[in-house]
Amino acid sequence: MKIKIRQGKELFFLCLFVGSINFYAQSRRVADRYFNEFSYVRSAELYKEIYNKKGDDSKHLLSRLADSYYNNADVTEAEIWYTKLVNKYKKDLSEDYLFKYAQVLRSVGNYTKSDSILASLSSLSEDITKSGMKSSDYILEHSKMKEKQIGINNLSVNSEYSDYGGFILHGNAYFTSSALQAKKKQKIYAWNKEPFLNIFKAKTGVQSLEWSKNDTILTLSKAEILDYPITTDYHEGKPIFSKDGKTMYFTRNNYDGKRVRKDKKRTVNLKVYKASFVNGIWTNVVELPFNSDAYSVGHPALSPDEKVLYFTSNMPGGHGMTDLYMVEIYAEDNYGVPVNLGSKINTRGRDEFPFVGKDGTFYFSSDGHTGLGLLDIFQTKIGEKDANKNSVVNLGEPLNSKKDDFAFFINDEGKYGFFSSNRDKGKGSDDIYSFFIYAPPPSCNTVITGHIVDSNSKENIAFATVSLLNQKGEIIEEVLSNSEGKYSLDNVPCNTNYKISAKKLYYEPSKRNLKLTSDKIKSFNVILDKLVVGDRIELKPIYFDLDKYKIREDAKYELEKLYRVMKNHPKLVIKIESHTDSRGNAAYNLKLSQNRANSTRNYLIKRGIASERIRSAKGFGESKLLNNCNDKNQSKCSEEKHQLNRRSYFIIVEGKESIIDRAEKERKKAIKEIEQRRAKIKKLRGNI
Repeated sequence: MKIKIRQGKELFFLCLFVGSINFYAQSRRVADRYFNEFSYVRSAELYKEIYNKKGDDSKHLLSRLADSYYNNADVTEAEIWYTKLVNKYKKDLSEDYLFKYAQVLRSVGNYTKSDSILASLSSLSEDITKSGMKSSDYILEHSKMKEKQIGINNLSVNSEYSDYGGFILHGNAYFTSSALQAKKKQKIYAWNKEPFLNIFKAKTGVQSLEWSKNDTILTLSKAEILDYPITTDYHEGKPIFSKDGKTMYFTRNNYDGKRVRKDKKRTVNLKVYKASFVNGIWTNVVELPFNSDAYSVGHPALSPDEKVLYFTSNMPGGHGMTDLYMVEIYAEDNYGVPVNLGSKINTRGRDEFPFVGKDGTFYFSSDGHTGLGLLDIFQTKIGEKDANKNSVVNLGEPLNSKKDDFAFFINDEGKYGFFSSNRDKGKGSDDIYSFFIYAPPPSCNTVITGHIVDSNSKENIAFATVSLLNQKGEIIEEVLSNSEGKYSLDNVPCNTNYKISAKKLYYEPSKRNLKLTSDKIKSFNVILDKLVVGDRIELKPIYFDLDKYKIREDAKYELEKLYRVMKNHPKLVIKIESHTDSRGNAAYNLKLSQNRANSTRNYLIKRGIASERIRSAKGFGESKLLNNCNDKNQSKCSEEKHQLNRRSYFIIVEGKESIIDRAEKERKKAIKEIEQRRAKIKKLRGNI
């Protein structure tokens, strides 16, 4: 009986085990099916569930889980799973996986690791070297390249879903959106679980920029979906129009009006279609002859003369995941043979969303060229003979970000347009942004001039060093005052706050704030105090806490000023005097003040001032009070009044003033004589 029970339990657990295996295998097959059908949201959910429940960290599962997030631009999750994949299977991975991992790392801001991975691939593929190396250096060079010249605006027409693109025609903007339509039951796209994309039209408007009332930025309002036969139950998007507004090219799923067509892998590809505007409606929708059921063609763009159509495709023979192509447009709806735009533009990654400006500038998005994140917007020239003019340039921030930035459009005047992005703080999965290239304020430069003046004698000080500093304390320009003590700082930008400092040997340095608000010449004298034997160095008194002789933090700040003065004037010799208040007996206070004087002296010596330059450090106790807070009145005095008596002074005892003055006068005289001789020579030459 016991044996039968045990056998029954073993059979029960065996069934559970086999059932678990079958469930796991079935779940993985379903996840694989979702992945192969591009249902990446579902495949990610199921792969992750298998990983968490079964601990499956096979190369197959990790790679597909990472790719599921990558294909939906969820770089945070993609980075987690690519990291697990690379850490365990790096030696067995293809370059494509490492390249995608490097892209994701770049998008989350880990440029150092991204660079390292790309560097490891550079010996294996020249294409990787061309398209991805030295990304951190590139970021430093291009980040915020045009931030001060471009204003951007997240448009009000954006929804919680995907909204992108934008093309202006006759006061309307046409864009692509998967926003839900009222009174219409929409199909859901399995790739990202959002409604299928449609083409919308909205009224364009303008609004003033907050920082510049003279400049405006684009706005859109009253968005409405285009009617059938443009709109179907499947994807339509990225329209572009002829100048006369009678022809529209757009992207659509491979749909014949009755059903969608799939390739051998059961993939519904994209095709480019053409429609005509007749009697106020869009009609005569036809697909272009270079489309194929076997691959996708999309994102049409016209050349300025409308003789060339550019597009994106993953057709065989390309350089990467998607490439950019061109095809000539002939009369009577005939087209030439598509031509790949070549390796200068196309990379091993995604190169797509072409647009050509009126001036012939070719714009496109790519995650293969070095950028700030995933898809970035680039510009180049097509057909230029000069290779330097043919270089690919990243547009920089704020048009580009760490995420996907694409579908660029700029108007004929080159002042405003649209781009799309899934950057942080957006409204949906992709948002449309309008931008405005506003003119920088007119240049304003002025001259700062003045004299460096001795505070005591009121004489001008020759050959003083005058420095112009920004608000960070960085020196922008530095000059010497001339023999008459005059200085001049030329071509100084206006509408900025500055600091002017002046210094001269055996003068206390001076620094003053200066604000320039116009281009008028600014007259600005700087007064310097000479360091004279017997004078105190003008510092705030060094105060001590009651019954203490430790240097306080506020005292260190003042002592650092003294240190800098003595460092700048190596001949300067001082003496230190320290004083206490009247509390405590006189003998104790005398000893306390001496300790304070010694503390001050030791601080300066530790900072590097030679001991022989401090002639003495003497404590005077309470013998030299600054107020009437003596023994009789000490109880009537506030703590603030007592603190005034706890102080230290620094008095100059040696500075070789007379030698310096004589040398200065002789220098002035020599320079004056030189200038006089130069004037005579100039006059003589003028008379010849």
